[in-house]
Amino acid sequence: MTEPASDQAIVALLRARVPGVSTDPAALAAHATDRSGAGAPGRPVALVRATSVADVQETMRLAHAHRVPVVPRGAGSGVAGGALATEGAIVLDLSAMDRILSLDPLDEVAVVEPGVVTAGLDAAAREHGLMYAPDPASGAFSTLGGNIATNAGGMRCVKYGVTREAVLGLDVVLADGRLLRTGRRTVKGVAGLDLTSLFVGSEGTLGVVVGAALRLRPRPQTTLTVAAGFADVEDAAAACSAVARERLQPSLLELLDRATLEVVDRAQGTDLASRGGALVIAQADGTGAHEEVEALLAVLGKEATWSELALDEAHAAELLTARRLALPSIETFGRALIEDICVPRSRLAEAFRGVEAIAARTGVAICSFAHAGDGNLHPIVSFDAGLAEVPAPVLEAADAIFALALELGGTVTGEHGIGLLKRDWLAREVGPESLAVQADLKRALDPHLVLNPGKAL
Repeated sequence: MTEPASDQAIVALLRARVPGVSTDPAALAAHATDRSGAGAPGRPVALVRATSVADVQETMRLAHAHRVPVVPRGAGSGVAGGALATEGAIVLDLSAMDRILSLDPLDEVAVVEPGVVTAGLDAAAREHGLMYAPDPASGAFSTLGGNIATNAGGMRCVKYGVTREAVLGLDVVLADGRLLRTGRRTVKGVAGLDLTSLFVGSEGTLGVVVGAALRLRPRPQTTLTVAAGFADVEDAAAACSAVARERLQPSLLELLDRATLEVVDRAQGTDLASRGGALVIAQADGTGAHEEVEALLAVLGKEATWSELALDEAHAAELLTARRLALPSIETFGRALIEDICVPRSRLAEAFRGVEAIAARTGVAICSFAHAGDGNLHPIVSFDAGLAEVPAPVLEAADAIFALALELGGTVTGEHGIGLLKRDWLAREVGPESLAVQADLKRALDPHLVLNPGKAL
């Protein structure tokens, strides 16, 4: 058994075996945190900028042999603390592995490296009349490896599913440096255990994704957008639940509450809040888009104070701007604690009502918007960015939001992951038996517990 080595020895071994090793303090600091805003729990010993699968394998072999923790990362766009560095860790940056290795328009499959930016793959697919369906709000800068690690979602997921539905197979470097290929490069396939799904959403705790075969879909020739205003967020949420009850399948169904609209107005100079207490934006796509959008207008219009159909692409983009700029607008005025709960669609109105009550009880500012079509609610708790620590009422509000999700039969994360920030709540959600089985799987694949320690499990 190889003995643990000193930090200096680890760096020397890395430099002898892997290019792209840095110990520059500024580089380490820049790669120690993510978009969660939380501080890194420790100081990393080195940064490895991997450019090949071999770089990842060599890093993991060394880490496994010397019991050195490794924190894999891409763009650092995660908001649950999944890429925060731990004490003495090697930060393994995969963002330079950014090639689309193949894109087959007939089979509708792309094979990519983990550092490919999400929107980049979608743009490449567009040239062939295809699209990469998952569309997280961070798609312009988040990487596909990170999307796979967290099983990222997005606005189109109500119709096309989250990242898991787009992943056909993976290349994964295990903790000891072995290269594992899971899944297949075909749309159908059921041979063996579904190891691909095991790694999707595992947040870098079971292996390092170094390649993926991803399913593409035909890009709809027609996409139509509607918007509707409501007196309050409960009416808006009830209308979104009615969309599901009527068996309609929009390609997008988003909801913003009054607090969010007011912040967007302040940041962007719009006047959305003057038109109502909540805003719902919906899209229908494909050959039946015109009929579907009329049906959506009919359902939403029953309780809406106003509704409108976008007349052209510019108008549609204008309607969607409020949703896309919601989080950046909130971050303009302070630090944002970004929460991510999911509840049954039938209980969406109760969730919004509960969040409003939490805001009133704790006295903190909470802006809420949602992927309403699948019950995924984002209550954003904002506070003064100049504060050294997160205020106690903010933490109280976050805990209450998670408790509300479980009380309503939901989950503490719909698409952002557990990371470092939600581990206690994972235990409350899944229970000791499930947690023990997950720990057993972790030990089987990572016996020395070097992969992203302290995260997810």
